[in-house]
Amino acid sequence: MIRRALVPSLAALALAACAVPPPKPMPSPSAPPAPVADATPPAPHLRDIGPARAEFVRSTAQRFKIPAAEIEAVLANAQIREPIIKAMSRPAEAKPWRDYRPIFIQPKRISDGQAFLATHAAALQRAEDKHGVPKEIIVAILGVETSYGGNKGSFAVVDALYTLAFAYPRTGDPAKAARENQREAFFRDELAQLFALAREQQLDIASLKGSYAGAMGWGQFMPSSYRDYGVDGDGDGRVDLFNDLDDVFASVANYFEKKGKWERGGPVMQAAVRDASAADFANPGNAVTLDQSLASLAAAGYRPAAAPLATGPVTLVTLEGVAGPEYWIVYNNFKAITTYNISRLYATAVYQLSQSIAGRAPAAP
Repeated sequence: MIRRALVPSLAALALAACAVPPPKPMPSPSAPPAPVADATPPAPHLRDIGPARAEFVRSTAQRFKIPAAEIEAVLANAQIREPIIKAMSRPAEAKPWRDYRPIFIQPKRISDGQAFLATHAAALQRAEDKHGVPKEIIVAILGVETSYGGNKGSFAVVDALYTLAFAYPRTGDPAKAARENQREAFFRDELAQLFALAREQQLDIASLKGSYAGAMGWGQFMPSSYRDYGVDGDGDGRVDLFNDLDDVFASVANYFEKKGKWERGGPVMQAAVRDASAADFANPGNAVTLDQSLASLAAAGYRPAAAPLATGPVTLVTLEGVAGPEYWIVYNNFKAITTYNISRLYATAVYQLSQSIAGRAPAAP
């Protein structure tokens, strides 16, 4: 989970082609060749990160009251890893829905989710009762994030965050520079949060494994989300999102309740139909903004395929399905799922998987 944080969403950027340098002028016979200006960003391992790294140590030590030598000792063994940069440059969310959906909505993931829900029904029900988040949504998050704990990530968390904090991939596109700087700053903060988290929960930073983005545990929490929304589900005095499923279930549900403002009993999404004369619905970007009503969507030519599930704010999401465009009216709880991962594809996959796990497959678009 990239908190966008969240998040975070965490939206991912595709690696763009390098800019072509301008042609160099013809030198005079007596003059040395003029140097060629290169617009290509330097390779991550060639960047001078020394000043930024030193400032990070100083500010993190001051912010969290951690000895600078302790931070230095950890960073001395951290490495910038090219596979992490490559993975960040080609996110699954860049796929169209017709290719993204089969990754998560498939028979084995559904049957494994049903078995997992049955095995842990009591603990999941406690989390649902306390936080109002359906247990099948909690299970679907774990299914999408880690295949129900089967793949919690093999990257050293400190390497992932160190790499993205000081060598976030750059495209060389000036229009994307501000966003890339923002993302690097986000991961630099997450690296700082990791040091605070390790102190609070007595974690050995060097031993932590997670995703290429630094997300950890069964629910793939970023360090800041672990600190802000992780809860002690079984009362043992610790928040263990790596091994304690009571804590995992409660923390995922608490995240949706607190961060996502989950509405207990509220709808997530439902299929919509489009009038033949309707214009394409403009919904740019990836973030979900509930700035429509059922009436305004109807006026634009989009209506629920069945009875409306609620009367509050909504918007329309269009996905590229196998048979063509799919139209979905989405509600507050859809937006809540996007606080876990900003991608609309991700939120749709989580919801549809949850419904399949519960035996309530969503209506076809």
